[in-house]
Amino acid sequence: MTLYDDLRDEARRAPESGIVTVANYGWGRDGLIPLWAGEGDLPTPDFIAGPAARALENGETFYTHQRGIPELRAALARYHTRVFGKESSPDEYLVTGGGMQAIQMCLQATAGAGDEVIYFSPAWPNILGATIVDGATPVAVDLEFGDNGWALDLDRLEVAITDRTRVIFVNSPSNPTGWTADTETLQRILDMARKNGLWIIADEIYARFFYGGKRSPSFLDIMEPEDRIVFVNTFSKNWAMTGWRIGWIKAHPSLAQMFENLIQYSTSGVAQFMQRGAVAALDEGDDFVNMQVERAHTARDILCSALESTGRARISAPEGAFYLFFAVDGVTDSLAASFDIVDRARVGLAPGSAFGKGADAYFRLCFNRRLDHIEQAAERLADWISAR
Repeated sequence: MTLYDDLRDEARRAPESGIVTVANYGWGRDGLIPLWAGEGDLPTPDFIAGPAARALENGETFYTHQRGIPELRAALARYHTRVFGKESSPDEYLVTGGGMQAIQMCLQATAGAGDEVIYFSPAWPNILGATIVDGATPVAVDLEFGDNGWALDLDRLEVAITDRTRVIFVNSPSNPTGWTADTETLQRILDMARKNGLWIIADEIYARFFYGGKRSPSFLDIMEPEDRIVFVNTFSKNWAMTGWRIGWIKAHPSLAQMFENLIQYSTSGVAQFMQRGAVAALDEGDDFVNMQVERAHTARDILCSALESTGRARISAPEGAFYLFFAVDGVTDSLAASFDIVDRARVGLAPGSAFGKGADAYFRLCFNRRLDHIEQAAERLADWISAR
């Protein structure tokens, strides 16, 4: 038996990221436009970085509140009241080491060995991996691509629910497809969860990146206080803070001590000086978020126009998030094609195979980037497609 064979099975089955595979291949290429990662190209703005730097200089480097400093939890309550139009309390929020830790803890709290977690595929691969490591079984319900873009068959979701199902994980707007659930769809999902006694983990981190209004529909619009819903979110996308690794959970106050216990046994809290920057992001960052959304909207339209003009791309303008998930006629192996696109077009894409079974012919492109780079990438990709 090797050292690897003696590891826990759940750890050994954690999938390798296909996104990283292509990124490692193309990293450092001269003139390459990297659109493989789920982040923008803007650094964290000074109005956020400044308070964090001052707090660091002032010695805020000690252990701190595990649930998050009171000032940040109050800012989260203000933010949700402002954006979602419903009063909330600081007691509903816990600060985490990024959105990924928020997801991990919500899974730990709701599902384990012998349980099933339903998610919608194609999906960000981390939800699959986190479920496997947690010991639960991920169950994919496939989104369907048609004339009107990506859609969820609610009958298919209902059939997927078994007596082992414990959680429905809902990422809307979705990474990678941009699928966005309307209020009626969210209500149907919530009705199924209520009927079957299931938890919903609501990943609404792209709610502000919505191209049909100020924000996407949310479970917050329709839920009752006692519904089994926990929300995961992050500062990464809205405020250009991917490297900070800071996020939050929104949950019923009765769950706060349990989540604090999970924080205690993982990270024991987020650095206080980082939380000072997060307060500024929430209270002063609306103009910055709006600017990013407007830029992404323009970038989306540039890319869709260029790729559609080839007559060989299967594409639908996403309703939300900042990804284009598209296929090209004649391409069946997106991983091999992604390497070729790096070499010949000098554009870095994520292969669709990284996002679940049945997506091998697709590519994911992040368009939250400066517009001159998007225009160059659109031209290069259109040339690559036309030359096939």
